[in-house]
Amino acid sequence: MRILLLGGNGFLGPHVVTELEGDHELVVTDVAPVKSPHETQQVDIAHLDQVRRAARGTDVIINCAVTRTHRRRAFEVNTLGTLNALTAAVELGHGRLINTGPRFTLAGPAYLDTDFGLHEQIPPHPGTLLYALSKSLGHEICRIFADQYPIHVLTMIVSSFVAADPPAGWRGEMNPFAVTYADAARAIRCALEVDSKRLPSRCEAFFVTVDLPQQQCLSRKAYELLRWTPRDRLEAWWHTGSAVGSTSCRGT
Repeated sequence: MRILLLGGNGFLGPHVVTELEGDHELVVTDVAPVKSPHETQQVDIAHLDQVRRAARGTDVIINCAVTRTHRRRAFEVNTLGTLNALTAAVELGHGRLINTGPRFTLAGPAYLDTDFGLHEQIPPHPGTLLYALSKSLGHEICRIFADQYPIHVLTMIVSSFVAADPPAGWRGEMNPFAVTYADAARAIRCALEVDSKRLPSRCEAFFVTVDLPQQQCLSRKAYELLRWTPRDRLEAWWHTGSAVGSTSCRGT
């Protein structure tokens, strides 16, 4: 397939390139110039015409673009950008689009402060943070497009990215929603390759996390539908403890 990757300079984007480049033709884009051996374009996802031009001749779009803190840009990228990616995909007749978002897209503080056994079918309660609200609105746009057009939209929900093993002697508190970059990129491959007939609906979200002892957020749906299983189980982290926000851990 010829794949348009939006957000190629982000935390996850380069790992998606590494995972897919041996099997697919990639067009890697970002708002800033991208250094890559693949075809690259400078694209602001907030501008529909730029997304349209980049998407010409592609078969599928992967949206890894994100902005977290800037008041205007968060809505331009996380909400309007999702709308633009979906608009271009529908115009081109794409059969699916892969979206990404943080756990706050569905499970905000109202859940995370008190609940366990959370899964993707919970009613969305993103909370009041700018990042969470703008991403949650983007996810609602995904649902509406999948309802109105013949396109499958698969949203990969991530939270904290960690190394496969913690630094020697590290002690701290571990985020109960964690995965390595490589395993998250493999989950995106699974979303690209899954037979759409296996999916219960045209709009599906998947928690991309290792099933940790806390059992706060569960990833069994990704296994059952996408056949995704993380290779890095992160046992060393939860045996010794780790601190989210350390140099070896990135939160989305």
